[in-house]
Amino acid sequence: MPPVPKPTSDHYDMIVIGGGSGAMGVSRRAAYYGKKVCVIEEDGRLGGTCVNVGCVPKKLMWHAADIAEKLKEAPEYGFGDSVDKPKVPGFEWKYFAEKRDAYVRRLNGIYDRNLDKDGVEYISGHGKLVGKNEVEITMRGEDGQMNAGTHRIRGDAIVIATGGRPVIPSDDKIPGASLGINSDGFFALREQPKRVVVVGAGYIAVELAGVFHTLGSETHLLIRHDKFLRPFDPILHDTIAEYMDKTGLQVHKSTNITKVSGGNGKPLQIETDKGETIEADCLLWAIGRRPNTDNLGLEDVGVKTDEGGNIVVDKYQVTNIPNIFSIGDVQGKALLTPVAIAAGRKLSNRLYGHSDLKDDHMDYDNIPTVIFSHPPSGTVGLSEEEAYKKFGKDQVTVHQTKFVAMYYGMLEHKAPSAYKLVVGPGDKVVGLHIVGLGVDEMLQGFAVAVKMGATTRDFIETCNIHPVAGEELTSMVFDGKKP
Repeated sequence: MPPVPKPTSDHYDMIVIGGGSGAMGVSRRAAYYGKKVCVIEEDGRLGGTCVNVGCVPKKLMWHAADIAEKLKEAPEYGFGDSVDKPKVPGFEWKYFAEKRDAYVRRLNGIYDRNLDKDGVEYISGHGKLVGKNEVEITMRGEDGQMNAGTHRIRGDAIVIATGGRPVIPSDDKIPGASLGINSDGFFALREQPKRVVVVGAGYIAVELAGVFHTLGSETHLLIRHDKFLRPFDPILHDTIAEYMDKTGLQVHKSTNITKVSGGNGKPLQIETDKGETIEADCLLWAIGRRPNTDNLGLEDVGVKTDEGGNIVVDKYQVTNIPNIFSIGDVQGKALLTPVAIAAGRKLSNRLYGHSDLKDDHMDYDNIPTVIFSHPPSGTVGLSEEEAYKKFGKDQVTVHQTKFVAMYYGMLEHKAPSAYKLVVGPGDKVVGLHIVGLGVDEMLQGFAVAVKMGATTRDFIETCNIHPVAGEELTSMVFDGKKP
């Protein structure tokens, strides 16, 4: 269902500015309660970062890379000549990118239809606060420009769910920095670069570097410090970094780019503060994101933001103006799609739902997350260091194991698995961190256990499934006691 040509009313129970995951969660749930709701999205397509240039297309690229690994390993499982191994077919980047984008467009259409089915009005344009209850919409024209006139509408509740965007250093700071692309630009590539430099130490940098490398690009990962994934438990970095070194993905530690030159059909020359020059066909910056708070009228209305530009909210997603709310990445906490959806749904539950839901709000403790690295990794709860700070070192016990999954028993090439349980007072599992084959699908169930406050005894008393890698988590704590 396409967006409406103009608002059908001058008053709504809820106006949502933004059309990503959080907007879907809050608007559809409000409509479920019978409220008149509109969603204003300026991008021209619904779904936000996750659907269009984030989780969804990234996971498809990761699947492609995973298949590349399986094709290399297939002869050792009896497919083809195991001695004179057949050449792995080349990856058709352009074909797959176009097929991937077609899948995303289908999802955009599903989002459109879901709003229509739930009775949420979809308006294509830019929304801006002009009062605490009033929004001005600059409509998007058929040419994609914001030139189709303006309308003002009023809402009892206004929800800002505009998300964030990746940043690139200015050319003033790093000459030639703009010759690189960001993570959005990764999905615009139609040819696979032979040589890539990825800059960044967060999960996006690690994931995209892994995709490039596994699909056959010569890949360099440049990080400012000596480790990547620093906010996570060290077992993730240590295991993945060791494996990267074995596979040939080159990690340049404590390295910063000082200048970039070339381009216009010529290779990029990337100079670093280590005195080296790396020649590459693609430079990808994955150094952080910033909230989309530009031209929203926040200052005019008095909505508070922090030093990073994130909208400040309380635990109920309320800004300093009682009827204006903010959810998702634009409020700067736990920048994850499921968090935005859950926070949005809970907000509408609290505003419009049964009296039992009047205190409904997002709990930001024990949020699980998976990093689609190679091998994949996942985490929920406190890191070892965080647990020490919270409870004291004498109140924390750490259990960990490293092993090779059974799948690799038939292969010369071995990828590692490493699991860690962080246990706090009362033998409660307060952190779980896992790396290895299958952990991306494994973590969800264990996250439920951690969220429920499971103890090591609960883990031990859960009978193992055999043979699977996950049984290591229910058997790694020794339960024997001498009389």
